[in-house]
Amino acid sequence: MSRYTGPRVKVMRALGIELPGLSRKSIADRPHPPGQHGGRQKRISGFGLQLQEKQKLRMNYGLSERQMRRLMTDAKRSRGAAGEKLAELLERRLDNVVFRAGFAPTIPAARQLVNHGHFKVGDRAVNIPSYRVRVGDVVSLKRADKPLEIIRLNVAEPSLTRPEWLSWDEANLRVTVTHLPAASDVPFPIDLQLVVEYYAQRL
Repeated sequence: MSRYTGPRVKVMRALGIELPGLSRKSIADRPHPPGQHGGRQKRISGFGLQLQEKQKLRMNYGLSERQMRRLMTDAKRSRGAAGEKLAELLERRLDNVVFRAGFAPTIPAARQLVNHGHFKVGDRAVNIPSYRVRVGDVVSLKRADKPLEIIRLNVAEPSLTRPEWLSWDEANLRVTVTHLPAASDVPFPIDLQLVVEYYAQRL
């Protein structure tokens, strides 16, 4: 099951980083790990570092381990660096595009909107959150003339600055994919090489 329903801030505290796709909340007030002994400094093994980086991606984009393995397999089959390709594939998911465009405050919220059929790609309605957008695709509201109140509020105050690989059309409430995203477009610090190393002996 890909949907995580537990405490989101607790996850971010455990990983020591704010994940904008998971929650709008901050861990600034409690930056230490959760638990009675969370304030203690722990030595992390090499495997622990690899696992931590992988979990950052998995939790931010809301994927199951099976989905992550499939994406990593696709990334390894492509030309170029597997880590950079993995980041590209994650950013190209429709639920992430809806989030990065500012239609939703988080990726879980974006996934719900996509599942409920509020968006279309080009002229075709798409309700599959994992749908992979391509260059030239236009993602827009199915009913742009009557957007939901929550969508209007989110568009007015997006969680993140819209990435430059998405061209925003405010008049029509739609975005166009101008080019493929890069690894630098992941909205938090991540060591992709450690993620590749984690899966090197597991695929």
